[in-house]
Amino acid sequence: MPRAPAPADTSLDPALAPVTTLAGVGPALAEALARLGIVRVQDLWFHLPLRYEDRTRITAIRDLQPGAHAQVEGRVAAVERGFRFRPQLRVAIEDDSGATLTLRFFHFRKTQVDQLAPGTRLRCYGEVRVGHQGAEIVHPQYQRVEAAGAPVEERLTPVYPVTEGLSQKRFATLTGLALRHLPDEAALELVPVGLRGGLALPSLRAALQLVHRPPADADVAALLRGAHPAQRRLALEELLSHHLSLKRLRAQVREHRAPALRGDGRLREAFASRLPFAMTGAQQRVSVEIEADIGASSPMLRLVQGDVGSGKTVVAARAALAAIEAGHQVALMAPTELLAEQHLRNLRTWLEPLGIAPLWLAGKVQGRARRSVLEAIAGDGALVVGTHALMQEGVVFRRLGLAIIDEQHRFGVHQRLALRDKGREGDSVPHQLVLTATPIPRTLAMTAYADLDVSVIDELPPGRTPVQTVVVSAARRGEVVERIRAACAEGRQAYWVCTLIEESDLLQAQAAEVALAELTAALPGLRVGLVHGRMKAAEKAEVMQAFRNGAIALLVATTVIEVGVDVPNASLMVIENPERLGLAQLHQLRGRVGRGQVASSCVLLYQGPLSALARARLEAMRESNDGFFIAEKDLELRGPGELLGTRQTGQLAFRVADLARDADLLPEVQRIGAAMLEQHAELAERLVARWIGGATRYAGA
Repeated sequence: MPRAPAPADTSLDPALAPVTTLAGVGPALAEALARLGIVRVQDLWFHLPLRYEDRTRITAIRDLQPGAHAQVEGRVAAVERGFRFRPQLRVAIEDDSGATLTLRFFHFRKTQVDQLAPGTRLRCYGEVRVGHQGAEIVHPQYQRVEAAGAPVEERLTPVYPVTEGLSQKRFATLTGLALRHLPDEAALELVPVGLRGGLALPSLRAALQLVHRPPADADVAALLRGAHPAQRRLALEELLSHHLSLKRLRAQVREHRAPALRGDGRLREAFASRLPFAMTGAQQRVSVEIEADIGASSPMLRLVQGDVGSGKTVVAARAALAAIEAGHQVALMAPTELLAEQHLRNLRTWLEPLGIAPLWLAGKVQGRARRSVLEAIAGDGALVVGTHALMQEGVVFRRLGLAIIDEQHRFGVHQRLALRDKGREGDSVPHQLVLTATPIPRTLAMTAYADLDVSVIDELPPGRTPVQTVVVSAARRGEVVERIRAACAEGRQAYWVCTLIEESDLLQAQAAEVALAELTAALPGLRVGLVHGRMKAAEKAEVMQAFRNGAIALLVATTVIEVGVDVPNASLMVIENPERLGLAQLHQLRGRVGRGQVASSCVLLYQGPLSALARARLEAMRESNDGFFIAEKDLELRGPGELLGTRQTGQLAFRVADLARDADLLPEVQRIGAAMLEQHAELAERLVARWIGGATRYAGA
């Protein structure tokens, strides 16, 4: 039994008391909690369960469904240790239904093997999947039970985000201690009752009690779906805090000045007259919006989103010329060398005839070449294109007026700040133009980019051909190879994209090399090339140039070609194991074909059996080429963190809210947020501090 907590200082708000005032929280535990952002008692209240495990019942093995989490009980029937490829332990258990379930372990100790002897009765919990011998659970949670009929849990078991050295059981105990310090409703509420309108939601105090300790009679199905009124009450407050935070950041950015970039139009007119095509209406509209922004003396923060091939680079080039006309420098930063080099090629083609030579700065630019570029940036260089290298020490701009960031969701917030600060002079900062080829659903943009003005290029240039997408089983691989032979015989080129579930450059490279060997043997008359993430930049560039020139007919690649590759003659793409990728990434890959005048195809070569989620993804790809439809579907299927790539950047990691599920709350969030900023600014500050705390460091990023 935990001992009663020591009485806290009564002069201290219990919410703001340090976690060390809780019983049993010493320096080591406090350090582990701090890694989770938990330093005050209040932080424990709002560190919410990721999900719930239903251990209130036992499921018969014969009733198990693939993809579901379940608790089963049975006797060990057989144990087998294997060492093919890597050590593994397989344990077969049987229950009274007569069915068998395999428990598979890749990490195990000898003592563990000894505990799992035949005849041992086990109770196991985990995710069911289909293995070679039928239903299996990989690395289940399990315990030995003496006899059938041992009591099960009486309530759902919350599962929290934890860190090394902090078990679920210990964290649940700490949460229980913290909940004892919950104040009454009046002291806890920060959203005035009058602003909540007709939302029939419980009080914040009742909501917190329920999500941390669901009672036995709680609506289990609603909790597991995240749709319980208590979860919606917390989601409303979390969404509101993010909205208020971004609105505040927007206001802070507006307090800075920026250079008013008003050029004479000379370069832009020459640029338009030399383009081999006319800009679409959407490109022209977005260009007007950008030029109005950068002509003002407050900093532009504009996101331009457009589908693959909609012509964002042309819009960015026109914006760059407006800045250069006004006597300022421009930096364009992209997340990969492939994408940055693609921009460099286009900009050189368009701008060198106008007397502007774009500079190039990437990690591989070293020695004398690097010194030369740095001197030009500090001198009269007008435009520099590069990767993360643009943010390194030693890069000093003479007069940076516009920072263009492509595929912004691949950069961490601090990286974008670092580029902006390269052009900071006193309280003046450069304008920022952010580009993305990942169309963001409206519901997501309203929340994730409340601090940005958003422009949409919603029109494809004439001549772009829709890509026909077909879904084919790996059993028909031979037919797909023949299709490549036929396309290349007609003078076309093709991609073969390899994907792996493990995020390892080494394994990805090995898979691509195996595919290269197989396809080279199957297509002896064709030159087959290879590109993967472990190749040196120079090697990659050489292969890509050969593919662009037509010297390579078939390019085997990993997902490194997702962005930044433009080969109009490539009209066929095969994606192996597409079920392993999200919709946004599949759509980006597919965008590498259909860039010329010839009808193009994308073959999704899947490995069965497919899960329901994978089937829904592939069906969405088959039925639509519309990036916004794909984005809405991706949001529905995967959630916002995956879609924005924010697992890495930390921009948008909700604890309880889900933008797809809780989209109906967003109009209320905007209404309440506007009223709070106007009438209850102090409460708004406290709400942001409660949910986000120190995470608002990226003001103006």
